[in-house]
Amino acid sequence: MPSKKYQIDYAKCLNPAQYEAVMFSEGPLLVIAGAGSGKTRTLTYRVARLVEDGIHPAAILLLSFTRKASQEMLRRAAALLDKRCEQVSGGTFHSFAHLMLRRYGHLLGFEQGFTIIDRADAETLVGMLRKEISTGLKSGTLPRKGTILNIISRSVNKAVAFDEVVYEDYPHLIHHLDALRRIQELYTQRKREMAFCDYDDLLVYLRQLLLMHEDLRRRLAARYEFVMVDEYQDTNPIQADIVALLGEEHRNVMVVGDDSQSIYSFRGADFQNIMRFPETFTGARVIKLEENYRSIQPILDLTNRMIDQAAEKYTKRLFTQKEGGATPALVSTEDENVQSRFVVEKIIDLNAEGVPLKEIAVLFRASFHSFDLEIELGREGVPFIKVGGFKFMEAAHIKDVLAHLRVIEAPHDRLSWYRILLLLERVGPKTAQRIFDAIMAARAGVNGICSLQLKGKRPAGLDRLQDLYATLIAAGESPASVAVLGQQVVDYYTPILRERFDDYPKREKDLDHLLGIMERYSDLTSFLADMALEPPNATVDESMAAEESTGDRLTLSTVHSAKGLEWHTVFIIWSLDGRFPSIHALNKESELEEELRLMYVAATRARERLYFTYPHQIFDRGSGMLLSRPSRFIEPFCASHLAQRHISW
Repeated sequence: MPSKKYQIDYAKCLNPAQYEAVMFSEGPLLVIAGAGSGKTRTLTYRVARLVEDGIHPAAILLLSFTRKASQEMLRRAAALLDKRCEQVSGGTFHSFAHLMLRRYGHLLGFEQGFTIIDRADAETLVGMLRKEISTGLKSGTLPRKGTILNIISRSVNKAVAFDEVVYEDYPHLIHHLDALRRIQELYTQRKREMAFCDYDDLLVYLRQLLLMHEDLRRRLAARYEFVMVDEYQDTNPIQADIVALLGEEHRNVMVVGDDSQSIYSFRGADFQNIMRFPETFTGARVIKLEENYRSIQPILDLTNRMIDQAAEKYTKRLFTQKEGGATPALVSTEDENVQSRFVVEKIIDLNAEGVPLKEIAVLFRASFHSFDLEIELGREGVPFIKVGGFKFMEAAHIKDVLAHLRVIEAPHDRLSWYRILLLLERVGPKTAQRIFDAIMAARAGVNGICSLQLKGKRPAGLDRLQDLYATLIAAGESPASVAVLGQQVVDYYTPILRERFDDYPKREKDLDHLLGIMERYSDLTSFLADMALEPPNATVDESMAAEESTGDRLTLSTVHSAKGLEWHTVFIIWSLDGRFPSIHALNKESELEEELRLMYVAATRARERLYFTYPHQIFDRGSGMLLSRPSRFIEPFCASHLAQRHISW
């Protein structure tokens, strides 16, 4: 199709694959957009091209996962062409569903309309039902309302049975299954009675509308002649059904995504949606965007080989017009602290060479993997933000354990004592104050808790706390590493942890990691001082936009939170088999495949330099295994695509 009839010279502005996708006329189209290949550019130009071809903007439906993404694409399209592009029907799946239900909800029995309840309202309703159900239960305290709502939501979004979610994702809650199932049933019933819709319901009811009312489905198909979907690999089964139903009549459906970057199964995303698209829409054209505008070729050579290991994929070969560049590096270190010190030293060197800190990122599989690194960054005064997960010193269970140790060094630390005492059953602020005053009155330092004479009712759990400090004081009188003291506290705290947090298995792993850090210290004072060196203005879960306003800072991020972003230099720490991939994914093929895609996403964030690091010979307490190999995702290419070195300090 010649470009001279258009206001925009599409052939000049786009590479051949992008041009083919933008100029594709009618019918189903799957665009496999490799990392850094100009996915947003392609969608933006296709919107402009359709409008130039005379398609009414309101007849184009552009669905995305964030309002910001859709607004940005339409803004860019308007800048390319004119303001007509701003009239395109763009939005998120949920906003589109809301619009449709407002118009046609009466067909499903919402004669008087409905009220959308947000997450907080949904939790409140679940909390009421939890209280109602828990009366007379003999099986112990039910999980918290937020956890119960997570289970309900996951069942809906993954389109799997409620029981299956509990068995697969929350096996430690199986003994509550009957009660949880009853809460789920009542939650669905009460919402319907009160004409409430939570966020998941919006999608469920839209699909129901389209399935049950063929006449409406045809009217919507006539209204939205062209349907376009961004990040299709992140759709859940309900969203995929909605897309299929909307495009059933005209089949003018264009979906854009990358199967190699499908990493959100925990949110309900189904990798198979993008794989099955050519079956859902038979005869679909498949176009691959393989020219990369982000990374140097040595990085792409490695990531191409890496993703080749995927059992199910759309094969592609990313390439770039950039020339030269450094070979990615694999660095093994003597232990975790040497890994942290190497990364910090390298970051300082890169910064001295002119690479801004905001152009450097350290990525990791799980939030606790950065704990030791955070300490070293604090010690060297390197400013950073942490995105995804929690900051080490701001995690409640970490703070709880440290509070028990702090009062050994600082017996007058009122805040730590309050934190410790409020963990005891039926101890509120007034009782905590009474116990603290009694400890201070004894004038015996931390021994005051052991010899405590308390007037009035004695709180349950106080005896256990006294026994703990008697043990800690005895251990402190002879040479003992901080880890010995820490293990005593963790043993004491674990029953409390399991009572307070429904996700205690994950938090127990955090405490194991904390004990690993403690093993480097023989002096409690030094350990606690290092913990206090964390930058007080380093925040949690800040967006990259917020980062730009806080000056030149290094980024620490989980891989999940890094998707869609890029940096000059990327370090992927803990690239150790059993940590990345997680040891729990090794025996389940689907989880191992997603871990591979997660590593691929991490590696493709780097533009110029890429480092994989891993500590050598790490003992995994949970499995009893000694972990010593680099990640299986990169080990096959160590000789051919990675510069290797070992560091021992």
